[in-house]
Amino acid sequence: MIGFNELTALFGGILIGVSATLLLLFNGRIAGISGIVNGAISFKSAESWRWIFIVGMLMGSALYEYVLAAQPTPISTFTPWAMLGGGFLVGFGTRMGNGCTSGHGVCGLGRLSLRSLVAVLTFMASAIATVFLTHHVLPGGL
Repeated sequence: MIGFNELTALFGGILIGVSATLLLLFNGRIAGISGIVNGAISFKSAESWRWIFIVGMLMGSALYEYVLAAQPTPISTFTPWAMLGGGFLVGFGTRMGNGCTSGHGVCGLGRLSLRSLVAVLTFMASAIATVFLTHHVLPGGL
């Protein structure tokens, strides 16, 4: 990771928390990205807020990357097949776990949900095991 800055991370976390709180306060919805994307692709007119949320995330990312970032984000060294496979596994996991890290980790834990606590502990254990396997067990890593 290049140039980690605690203040930038703190500010980003605060922005995520505030945006999740505002969505819950004004729209009564949980800011779980997988659920928002899943609902957006249903193309119902009552669900147009989901597209606004997605476009806002993309615009915020582009604003940071091209205007505010001190240096460009490094290009990934993963192959496209590994990234596609990872994306499908994440999608499968979010459906199986009834939510993603943003829904359970940011919103669920903030609401003191036991189900979300179990989900986040499972996410973390899986991430730790994956990093250990790919960096210390598999020859040459992935």
